[in-house]
Amino acid sequence: MAPTERALALQPQVRDILASVEQAVQPRTEFDAGSANRVFRIMASDYAESTLVPPLLAFLGEHAPGITLDILNPSDVTLHDVEQGRVDMLLNRFDDMPQSFHQVTVWQDGFSCLLRRDHPALADFGLERYLAGRHVWVSKTGMGVGVGMNPQDAQRLGWVDEALARLGKKRHIAVFTRHYQVAVLLARQPDLIVTIPSRLAEMQRDNAAVAILPPPFEIPPFDLKMAWSPLLQNNPAHQWLRRQILAAARESSTPVFLP
Repeated sequence: MAPTERALALQPQVRDILASVEQAVQPRTEFDAGSANRVFRIMASDYAESTLVPPLLAFLGEHAPGITLDILNPSDVTLHDVEQGRVDMLLNRFDDMPQSFHQVTVWQDGFSCLLRRDHPALADFGLERYLAGRHVWVSKTGMGVGVGMNPQDAQRLGWVDEALARLGKKRHIAVFTRHYQVAVLLARQPDLIVTIPSRLAEMQRDNAAVAILPPPFEIPPFDLKMAWSPLLQNNPAHQWLRRQILAAARESSTPVFLP
């Protein structure tokens, strides 16, 4: 069976009605995080999992020890899972999102480059030296099962390569990976250049093996967003979780408890 055009047009309105019903029947008791025992399922990109989940988990361990986080990969989840409330939260960068979903920007981030401390390009890290290097491409922003990458398909390569394309330039990509932590490890190779979000790069500030530099060209920043189903909008436990995620984003080193 397939929905008619009329059914598709009514979808957002029906979702809003269901959300209103859910709010009406929602118990009005406050969520007691300190004594709660429950699992929150969060779909998080590798980037969000590496930068945001550690401070969030540290806070939960101190203030809500009965809370368990089940972190799912983008390929584990469909929008239908989120729509039905089977997944509590999405933490990722989104190009498109159903209009009925609620979403908020967690933070904005830029890009930095990681290179080995003895990389020859460090002596004069301009655009010419950048383009002469071998590069690590890393990203997995969408949901669902991924597909192979084509170095010639600049339209699908993302922010870094789109910024270069606007300059009429291309970089030589030596390896494609979907894992930022792998990209960080590859930065220790003698001839590779890794361009990753700055928050991830800053986590390597004390790593004596690599150097952190700004890219020698402008790359537009991006937003990390948090999105959830309208069915969970008024759920007290879910509201509490959203507050803690935003608090962890603001105070990444010292998460703030928001009752």
